[in-house]
Amino acid sequence: MVQAFQGVRVIDATHVLAGPFASYQLAVLGADVIKVESPHAPDQARMQGSDRRLNDVGMGTAFLAQGSNKRALALDLKTEGGRDAFIRLAKMADVLVQNYRPGAFEALGLGYEALSVLNPRLIYCGISAFGANGPKREDTGYDNVLQAYSGIMAMTGHGDGRPLKSGAQVVDYATGLAGAFAISAALYQRERTGRGQFIDLSMLDVSVMLLASHVAGYSWNGAHPEAKGNRFPFATIGCYAAADTDLMISASNLTQQRRLWIALGREDMVKTDNNQRLEDHARESAVLTEIIGTRKAAEWEAFLREHRIPAARIRRMEEALADPQVLQRGVVHRHADGLGVAVSAFRMSESQPEIRSAPQPVGAQTGEILSELGYSAAEIAALRDESAIS
Repeated sequence: MVQAFQGVRVIDATHVLAGPFASYQLAVLGADVIKVESPHAPDQARMQGSDRRLNDVGMGTAFLAQGSNKRALALDLKTEGGRDAFIRLAKMADVLVQNYRPGAFEALGLGYEALSVLNPRLIYCGISAFGANGPKREDTGYDNVLQAYSGIMAMTGHGDGRPLKSGAQVVDYATGLAGAFAISAALYQRERTGRGQFIDLSMLDVSVMLLASHVAGYSWNGAHPEAKGNRFPFATIGCYAAADTDLMISASNLTQQRRLWIALGREDMVKTDNNQRLEDHARESAVLTEIIGTRKAAEWEAFLREHRIPAARIRRMEEALADPQVLQRGVVHRHADGLGVAVSAFRMSESQPEIRSAPQPVGAQTGEILSELGYSAAEIAALRDESAIS
């Protein structure tokens, strides 16, 4: 099977989560992704994760999560030899992704303007916290900072004055997906124009996109999204305590709420329009609280599924990953050492996302890649003596 990005060479000069995840999504679809990092200050994600032993050897689970299918090249871009090797690589690349502070690569002579002269077909994706322009362009930021800055945290929580960040790094991974999509679009456009282009990707912009429906509501009538915990405008959408654990129900539309009330033997609660549902929220919530508390959550799941009403009991990750539906979808790949990594959120009949190789130590393929670029053994040794590579 020919994969979608087979034959596409990607330079991954990124660190932490968002940038590496963008290139990882290209890698699982066949791209030759070369991860470039300093031999003296490698990707900080290598030292982060749930296993301190792995952190100590630079293979932390935060790195492993999006390190598969990549070759590792260690270059010190602060040295002349390291920059020259990077430029030679960029001349032969289709895509370059970097997520350093705007202006940092330009100062090294590795910005889009300089490299696009040498390779007009190069697609150059610059990922940053706040974007390449604006008063905060040079500020750095991480997922939690962007959740706070964008308004996401202010609308997350139980309304008790204590805002919450999401348990998952939603801004990081959404930025990675946005980056992969933008690069895919640029590759498609290059087929028509023959030219590469610069992609300015901002984590702040992605955060605003995640708030799309709330942005529309606020711009229309000033409705500011407040933290409401698990409370929704309609009582038939929400989290209720079953006899053993919590259950999330989503009888969202009028048809579903009708099914729910009839199934529960409370046809008297059925509403004919959404305004009635809004007005009767308190009573509906009280009735559902009493009824749901009479049975275990798993029993309610089965019952509500039978009546075609979306519902799920709250699961911990260990149960979710062992769920037959998750296993059937194949979204998690198991490496030979037992490491499980999420691969892709979609399936393709003609270009299946797949894992071909395990995450690599810093610079594991440095010699191999430099040889492909035309460096002789003596030149590689000289770069090593210069500490430009490892």
